[in-house]
Amino acid sequence: MEVIQLDGHTLTTTQIDQIAKGYAQVAIAPRALERVLASRARIEKRLTDGHTIYGVNTGFGKLSDVQIAEKDNELLQLNLLRADAVGVGVPLDTAIVRSMMVLRANALAKGYSGIRQETLQLLVDLINNKVHPIVPSQGSVGASGDLAPLSHIALVLIGEGKAELNGHVMSGQEALTKVGLTAVRLQAKEGLALINGTQAMTGIGVMTINEAERLGYVADMAACLTMEALQGIISAFDADLLAVRPHAEIAMVGDRIRKWLNGSQRITTQGAVRMQDAYSIRCVPQVHGASWQCFDYVQQRLQTEINATTDNPIVLENGEVLSGGHFHGQPIALAMDFLKVGVAEWANISERRTERLVNPQLSGLSPFLATDPGLECGLMVVQYVAASLVSENKVLAHPSSVDSIPTSGNQEDHVSMGTTAARQARQIVHNSARVLAIELIAASQAIYLERAEQQLAPTTRKYLEIVRSFCPPLRGDKAIGEETEALANYLLNSNDILAIG
Repeated sequence: MEVIQLDGHTLTTTQIDQIAKGYAQVAIAPRALERVLASRARIEKRLTDGHTIYGVNTGFGKLSDVQIAEKDNELLQLNLLRADAVGVGVPLDTAIVRSMMVLRANALAKGYSGIRQETLQLLVDLINNKVHPIVPSQGSVGASGDLAPLSHIALVLIGEGKAELNGHVMSGQEALTKVGLTAVRLQAKEGLALINGTQAMTGIGVMTINEAERLGYVADMAACLTMEALQGIISAFDADLLAVRPHAEIAMVGDRIRKWLNGSQRITTQGAVRMQDAYSIRCVPQVHGASWQCFDYVQQRLQTEINATTDNPIVLENGEVLSGGHFHGQPIALAMDFLKVGVAEWANISERRTERLVNPQLSGLSPFLATDPGLECGLMVVQYVAASLVSENKVLAHPSSVDSIPTSGNQEDHVSMGTTAARQARQIVHNSARVLAIELIAASQAIYLERAEQQLAPTTRKYLEIVRSFCPPLRGDKAIGEETEALANYLLNSNDILAIG
């Protein structure tokens, strides 16, 4: 199995995806370990010299002016984890938890957090031994770090909390014992170093952006199959036409669709069957392209964040320990809200294409793509499902980052709500996968009724076979909710569409 070196500087979203899904292990890079040791030495020297350091020998938040006796420094860190591990709600997926763990380890490996080597190594060992803390999904306001979610991870390091191992949930101590690991006893600053960061929102964000990338390609492919089903006009995708509005993403989508439809006998030109297609087909480069612009922005923000230090206080290389605001999740909160809008638009326009496929007044095909309309309903209510999902997306797309509720006695008087934005973005991505699965099934059914399989382009015909492996053509009414869900899961997780692209 591949071992990915964590150095705090070079981790990528693709590598996180591999680690989160259990396809790779991790190790601390030697140079990063040197920085970790040096950072720890700076903290210990400051304490020996009698300095007051926030969160090390003071209370937290509004209690930062309370001095802590040296004999209580360890207890302070222990109390912090216990007090902050108060998350609620459905636990986060295992892949998300693994993503959070590797992101926190990578941030600590940068060498600005004052963590000890043995504490960081135990976090790495948990990842490699597939010990997964149980992390409730709700409870972070996205500033002061993702305190509640990260505290649930940190508890397992000290032999508390709960963890999942080999499909079984058990106490943190039992999980450590089963894999031959020993809990750590936290020293000064280590509890704060483990939980003061944006790794919950970023962990969710990374897994979501990876799914969204696949979905963007799927959206382009779904448009292609719908165009073939409805004899769409390729003229609107002409390279010279698109070039007069020089957004790179418009050209990219146009190029991709022309490439995928190359060789199709179903595609028409302007005036051959009709003069213009509806916007949901004719404007695919502009609408899909704008969502790709959104995707690119969010990916850039996440790529920066996964190799950033998001602690407070920061242990600088010159020996100073300074308090700042790097824990504040606003850069990721805004990015995830933007992603919500971009992905929701892939679903919005997809649902409109599905309507054009099933509505006989728009398609000229059998009503609702039924083989015996009237006796059969066909895909009538499948379109209802798509409409329901895009409506839900519109509610979820309301920006979380515009909200802020003061916390910690008004010391923390502006927060990001970035973790909420990230959770909502992931729900929108999953909803949109289902909407696109519905369009693909509808296009497949239309092509079946038109007996047009052999007229498709070689690339789209290949993808049609994938769709039909989940949902074969309907020769009568059938409940296809499970087939739709299975196809949607495939769209979110398979790299086949990336290979085609």
